[in-house]
Amino acid sequence: MATYAHPRAALTVDCVVFGLDDGGLKVLLIERALDPFIGSWALPGGFVRVDETLEAAARRELAEETGLSQVFLEQLYTFGALDRDPRERVVTVAYYALVRLADHRVQAATDARNAAWFAVDDLPRLAFDHAAISEQALRRLQAKVRYQPLGFELLPTRFTLSQLQRLYETVLERDLDKRNFRKKVLSLGILAETDEIEQDVAHRAARLYRFDERAYRQQVRDGFNFEI
Repeated sequence: MATYAHPRAALTVDCVVFGLDDGGLKVLLIERALDPFIGSWALPGGFVRVDETLEAAARRELAEETGLSQVFLEQLYTFGALDRDPRERVVTVAYYALVRLADHRVQAATDARNAAWFAVDDLPRLAFDHAAISEQALRRLQAKVRYQPLGFELLPTRFTLSQLQRLYETVLERDLDKRNFRKKVLSLGILAETDEIEQDVAHRAARLYRFDERAYRQQVRDGFNFEI
């Protein structure tokens, strides 16, 4: 067995989980039950086991600390500042996840006292360097929704064009022209109109659409431009 004369850094994963509801874009946080930063809010995450991949570790920590599973997950960035963890030299690989809030019930477990959703523009003071990680994840999401249809991971399976526009306005933090937005998204050929309309609404019921993943994959093969 090989041995090493030099010390090695510990490796962790941290997850920035975004969700969307009528109140806007949210981030899932846990309340730490262990030192360091006991009682502080933090991103879900933990140490990587020697027998698992980074993504497997991220999914395990999410399930253990929040009860979330089967979510869209993508690697974000590696954070390795020398003083980012008071315990020892720790490098973390961050991921970001997108979930439909209505599809998931969060439940704290293992070393988390609590798990809760917070508005992205009103986060509490976070442990470690998790504020910086959260900010970088938001910037990545804002960049990617402009050229890749990640936003559909945050919407109900069936949605109105107004809901879709509100999603992009929320993530991008700016207003979009209604007519131009609808013309653009309908011209992409990745929305399928259903024969359903909104139910139990005070205003005129709108048509419901769904994301056509098969059409999107064909568009990608043909050369796709999603720029919003």
